[in-house]
Amino acid sequence: MGVAAPQHLSPPGTRLFGTVLVANRGEIAVRVIRTLRELGIRSIAVYSDADRDALHVQSADEAVRIGPAAARQSYLDIAAIIDAARRTGAEAIHPGYGFLSENTAFAQACADAGIVFLGPSAAAITVMGDKITAKTTVAASGVPTVPGIARPGLTDDDLIDAAPGIGFPVLVKPSAGGGGKGMRRVDDPADLPEALRSARREAASAFGDDTLFIERFITSPRHIEVQVIADAHGTVLHLGERECSLQRRHQKVIEEAPSPLLDAVTRDRIGKAACDTARSVDYLGAGTVEFIVSADRPDEFFFMEMNTRLQVEHPVTEMVTGIDLVEWQVRVAAGQPLDRAQDDITLTGHAIEARVYAEDPARGFLPTGGTVLALDEPASARVDSGIRPGSIIGSDYDPMLSKIIAHGPDRATALQRLDDALAATTVHGLVTNIEFLRYLLATPDVRAGDLDTALIDRVLPAYEPAPVPDEVFAAAAAHRWREHWLEQPRSIWDVPSGWRLGDQAPYRVRLAGSDRTVLVELTGTPGDARARVGEGEHTVGISGQGAIVLDGRRQPVTITEDHHHIWVTLPHGTWSVQVVREASVRHHDAHRGEAEILSPMPGSVIAIHVATGDEVAAGTPIVVVEAMKMEHTLASPVDGTVELHAAPGDQVTVDQLLARITATDSDQT
Repeated sequence: MGVAAPQHLSPPGTRLFGTVLVANRGEIAVRVIRTLRELGIRSIAVYSDADRDALHVQSADEAVRIGPAAARQSYLDIAAIIDAARRTGAEAIHPGYGFLSENTAFAQACADAGIVFLGPSAAAITVMGDKITAKTTVAASGVPTVPGIARPGLTDDDLIDAAPGIGFPVLVKPSAGGGGKGMRRVDDPADLPEALRSARREAASAFGDDTLFIERFITSPRHIEVQVIADAHGTVLHLGERECSLQRRHQKVIEEAPSPLLDAVTRDRIGKAACDTARSVDYLGAGTVEFIVSADRPDEFFFMEMNTRLQVEHPVTEMVTGIDLVEWQVRVAAGQPLDRAQDDITLTGHAIEARVYAEDPARGFLPTGGTVLALDEPASARVDSGIRPGSIIGSDYDPMLSKIIAHGPDRATALQRLDDALAATTVHGLVTNIEFLRYLLATPDVRAGDLDTALIDRVLPAYEPAPVPDEVFAAAAAHRWREHWLEQPRSIWDVPSGWRLGDQAPYRVRLAGSDRTVLVELTGTPGDARARVGEGEHTVGISGQGAIVLDGRRQPVTITEDHHHIWVTLPHGTWSVQVVREASVRHHDAHRGEAEILSPMPGSVIAIHVATGDEVAAGTPIVVVEAMKMEHTLASPVDGTVELHAAPGDQVTVDQLLARITATDSDQT
């Protein structure tokens, strides 16, 4: 694909570290460990009980348990991490991003223990970690900031009085923290008092600090950030900018380098402003300076904040510069000088990154979870991944699974290569955002580079998961039949062949997809069957050897099953269907003509497909119960009239009555 290989700095003589501990998890830990290995440095991983068998643990030379699953008792436990570093002889600690990467106390604890922190000084982290102090500091160095009012101790009255001079709309922001918590856009002056009250409550809850400031809201905002690197010998370089405007809930989804918005003159100006920002706090190591730019005035940019660590999206910078940023972090922390000048930094081609999350875009990007049953990651692009088959994705940590990064000679080529790579990515066992990422990349505004931070919110309402094709239902049913067929029978009567005296009985299974529920009937054998999917007819043959014959065409297939969910990947996509189980029934009294649908396990009611009084046929889905992060659809066992005894949101116990079906006369004897 023409991607430049990372340019390793020539060792100037200063010794690198012998052992480095990586105080993080997931894909960033795996990525850091990869560079440490290339540099001949022994790597130490740390893990919680939830990550005992994680990929980053397997990738390191040694791994140390630091606590239970809860982050506060493991990855945020400074004492445990320092102790692990001491016990393993680690001379330095790489914090990755998130967790303790921007924690002043952690940086200071490393210094107190005589361990090198692969990042800036505790003082720089402190200044840039407080948005008010950071804004004041960089403004003194001539870096442009968004018009507003920002100083410690501002009261609500101070902010209300200043707002008219700033001009509405304004943006209320907390001084501490990030991720959009405590932020409020206010268009009407009358709404400002309540916005300040709610923002203070949220900021105090999230960060333990309710300090607020306000600034002008930039219309059609674009989020553009600049990668910087600084050594201990006075050199500060920028490595170009990244466009990070495609966000949901103030969290980035797709990033690219360079930005399609900036011209060469603005690129040079914003790069110099980023370097001035780093110099204002005597910065050391790799960092990112974030700016906000109006799409209407691309030559005008304002400082937002500085992230004093490596960013999630750093691979796009590596792809267009050919520079390994983790290696630069290690060398700078070891005291080596950067061996090049600003004019030596060149950008070649275009790179785009997509973050693969365990989340459901169709349900407001709610995090999902489960066990990775099958995984196929593309060879045509760079993949920074933290998962493998068997990985358990729970709710203890961020739901990001991996990053897929494509490079091309121009933006259009990079976009197409990223889409191709996403199409070649298979994750079974949990819902991901891969389909939505492809939908987003195909939107006209993204193709044209007309981006802003609200674009995802505008296009999301039109997004719908692809409907499940008939052939997927047929493949899933054939797979399930084959699994039953291969079970060791106890006698000829246990063979689920459908054989009987007279005509062959079909194998039947009811399956629910994202858009419909169908009854699939199969006759023949799993290797050569005729499938009736609702009203459609198909032929299907499955051997279990990674191939399937559908309607006479042989094609590759991956099928896995877990907890009544069947995952099917064909060349044109991946789908999940669920086996609709017949309802748990307390009794079906022929004289009373009733069947009672009971909850099969403790859980919560997340959907009801019918209303009291509805007439339903046997097999109609009635209630969906979610338990252990899995959905269980309960269907009526008889034709009859529905009487509901549960509602969406109800917490239910095992065998709790959910619905009663009064059977029709034809079902009574």
